[in-house]
Amino acid sequence: MTGEQEQDTIAKILTESGDTWAVVGLSGNRARAAYGVAAVLQRFGKRVVPVHPKAETVHGEQGYASLAEIPFPVDVVDVFVNSHLAGAVADEAVAKGAKAVWFQLGVVDEAAYERTTAAGLDMVMDRCPAIEIPLLDRD
Repeated sequence: MTGEQEQDTIAKILTESGDTWAVVGLSGNRARAAYGVAAVLQRFGKRVVPVHPKAETVHGEQGYASLAEIPFPVDVVDVFVNSHLAGAVADEAVAKGAKAVWFQLGVVDEAAYERTTAAGLDMVMDRCPAIEIPLLDRD
């Protein structure tokens, strides 16, 4: 994917894919990057759904232990897990019917990217929506 194609995909996910974001790895731990990124997404109008084994309520939203347990549609799955675990999460996002998958900074799995995009979902890897979403307002 070229840089321009990637930027187009980023913009599409942030503006057209929908406003319900499941954030996998989000807990009440304020020191973790997921906590701050979820807060930024909320400031930009996204509904953030925490997905973590502890199923904690975070930023006022009920948490769930897995994507499959979320009882409503999810538009984007934002992945804050190690790369070796991320492919399984991407597969769960496809099964859940998400429109897009976002692998956070440092999360890369080329095989998962191929499977996910082949299933028709938009996907980016090794990027952060909290960095990208404010940039859209400048255009």
